[in-house]
Amino acid sequence: MKAAMDIEDLRTRILAGERRALARAITLVESGRADHRAQALTLLERLKGHGRQALRIGLSGTPGVGKSTFIESFGMMLTAQGLKVAVLAVDPSSARSGGSILGDKTRMERLSRDRNAFIRPSPSQSQLGGVARRTREAIDLCEAAGFDVVLVETVGVGQSETMVAEMTDLFLLLLAPAGGDELQGVKRGIMEMADILLINKADGDLKTTAIRTCADYAGALRLLRKRPQDPEGFPKAMTVSALEEAGLAKAWDEMTALSDWRRSNGHLDARRAAQARYWFEAEVRERLLARLAREPARGAMLSLAGQVEDGALTPSAAAEEFLRDHLQMS
Repeated sequence: MKAAMDIEDLRTRILAGERRALARAITLVESGRADHRAQALTLLERLKGHGRQALRIGLSGTPGVGKSTFIESFGMMLTAQGLKVAVLAVDPSSARSGGSILGDKTRMERLSRDRNAFIRPSPSQSQLGGVARRTREAIDLCEAAGFDVVLVETVGVGQSETMVAEMTDLFLLLLAPAGGDELQGVKRGIMEMADILLINKADGDLKTTAIRTCADYAGALRLLRKRPQDPEGFPKAMTVSALEEAGLAKAWDEMTALSDWRRSNGHLDARRAAQARYWFEAEVRERLLARLAREPARGAMLSLAGQVEDGALTPSAAAEEFLRDHLQMS
């Protein structure tokens, strides 16, 4: 009963926009303890249907592109307009390699002191699936707390970009001024996910290079298949300077224009519905794999794996036997 009362109190304080309550709730969803997990699920269920909706923006970029500077400058611009901004990190990296927000949070001193901003790094040394769940739930908590914009930065590479794109409304790719080799190095999949490419560091001696790079990326985007969820002109490439805070207002205008168009045409709600289904299926897969990793299933899997290695069973036959014995499903 006491736990239920605490959860109800936490719910009330989150809806009132208390930052300390929000931080406590995120700590709760990050916990691996079974009792904390149960409380987190109860809290999330009781917050469901609060009616608040933030603009969820995913952000990725190569190391050294200036993500921390961009986040701080962009966040400060939004808070100056009276908006509440939350910054979350998806960090599947190890404690040794660290992550951008984890390592650079001290570089965002102005934003971290802003009363309308909330910065939360994700713990490292976690499996990608666990980090995904925590970040998704943290987004829901930030929305319930009344934040207008939730910026989700991906620190990892590869799968983490897809993960962030599947939990946000818009996906931004931050790039540095460079030549053709850099353009060739950007994976087509990431380009296809991005709604807006932002070529950062368009200042000083790099300004001309940034403009040329932007034109190269714009040309590459025109070669991609037009997506049904995009109005004319999207996806697009733009230049910004986080250091000089140039181009940020225009980039924000483009983000809101794209979001408004998608909302008015039903694409935003459809996107979130599809994402909800995606994460439901991902959660089921993750839990099934976790169950199979426990005894006695793990022992049986190791035994069958040995028979496969010895050539006594084919991989398909071994898998069929294992699933028949350990997943009693119709």
